[in-house]
Amino acid sequence: MSEPGVSLEHSHEPEAIRRRLAADSRPSYLRDAILGGIDGCVTTFAVVASVAGAGMPGLVAFVLGLASLVADGFSMAVSNYQGVKSDQEALGRAQRQEERHIREAPDGERREIREIFRRKGFEGEVLERVVETITGDRQLWIDTMLREELGHQLHGPRPLAAGAVTFLAFVAVGFLPLLPFLLPFLAGGEYFATSAGITAVTFFAIGYAKGVMLAMPRLRAGLETLLMGGGAAVIAYAVGLALEPLVGGAVG
Repeated sequence: MSEPGVSLEHSHEPEAIRRRLAADSRPSYLRDAILGGIDGCVTTFAVVASVAGAGMPGLVAFVLGLASLVADGFSMAVSNYQGVKSDQEALGRAQRQEERHIREAPDGERREIREIFRRKGFEGEVLERVVETITGDRQLWIDTMLREELGHQLHGPRPLAAGAVTFLAFVAVGFLPLLPFLLPFLAGGEYFATSAGITAVTFFAIGYAKGVMLAMPRLRAGLETLLMGGGAAVIAYAVGLALEPLVGGAVG
């Protein structure tokens, strides 16, 4: 029960606490989805902006954007897979190391547990009970050392799932700037203007959704993402504009 007039983010009833702690142990793929979505949108619109800056036809923007979307999405998914897999391998190596230390030097490992919890403010008989409880359960002992001494996350995302989420978000969101090129009633600069509008809305929506899910100021999160993504688009457009004389001459 919360105090009258106080609004909290979650309940502190025993059952609610148990459900929340169980849910917190499951890996989150929010980072992978947000990273893939933002990067996909930036990558695709950067191609559109650079082609528009160079004064090339809309069909060129669509073909290059689509090719970049699939290739870069796959590359990013593989990179994220390898990164998460490396984290898992590092955790496994640290776990085997702690198991060996506990087996071969248990007294030293107990001293480490004692020092860890002494620094947290435990002392005297209470501290000794904490040490006895933790070191009495080998798996709890190992997990505690991994978290408290080495700073490892014990329930990280699965590599394949992280890569898949990144790829799907990259492709799904990254395709949005290309949608105007499929509309038959647009022509010339209308393609780029419409793509720019869709991209701006997408950037803001991604940031806003992140703000909702992470309980951040939603407007600020949306504007922050819009400014970062828009900056990349402006740079791409400027590069295309600078290269326009060369491209124009080559096409001519």
